[in-house]
Amino acid sequence: MQIVIVDDDILVTTALKTILESNDDIEVAAIGQDGKDAIALYLKYHPDILLTDIQMKEVDGLQATEEILKQDKDAKILLLTTFNDDEYIIKALQIGAKGYLLKQDYNSIYPALKAVKSGQSVFGTEVISKLPDFLQQKSSFDYSAYAISKKELQIIELIADGLSNKEIAAQLFLSEGTVRNYLSHILEKLELRDRTQLAVFYYQHI
Repeated sequence: MQIVIVDDDILVTTALKTILESNDDIEVAAIGQDGKDAIALYLKYHPDILLTDIQMKEVDGLQATEEILKQDKDAKILLLTTFNDDEYIIKALQIGAKGYLLKQDYNSIYPALKAVKSGQSVFGTEVISKLPDFLQQKSSFDYSAYAISKKELQIIELIADGLSNKEIAAQLFLSEGTVRNYLSHILEKLELRDRTQLAVFYYQHI
């Protein structure tokens, strides 16, 4: 697995490179110190994963993530920060980051990289604990303007509550394939990338 590490603290990038490369399946292609480096290094190496800090001078990690995803919608970016800030979490989810971890949750970084490489989205325990608060209320947003049916809205709400396709199928007495088809149509109508962005869209429009 090839990764690029970006952090404005050279001690952090150096330490992460040394520790992560102690695993046989990790190769650190390059390290950088700001968002501009993140964009340039990603476009140069196209790593499996970009591991980047958020708060950096000039161009921050969120801005870099957004720019990279405009150029490569399949980019896998894992944000690493000391800030457990609601606004950062929402923005990270909204723009399509594959994970958001706190630096103090250090032991989770290597497993998170493996999970993101396999296609999962990963969020640290402190971040996950905030999600129920984001999802508590039901939406008053006019989904009919997007041609979202009542059944599709039910599925959106269940996805926002964290249910899997299998769980949604059981609850609504549908097949998993039908739920997948519904989800595909919903994402197309709302112009969203995946179920994580759909959940974010839902609680942003409460």
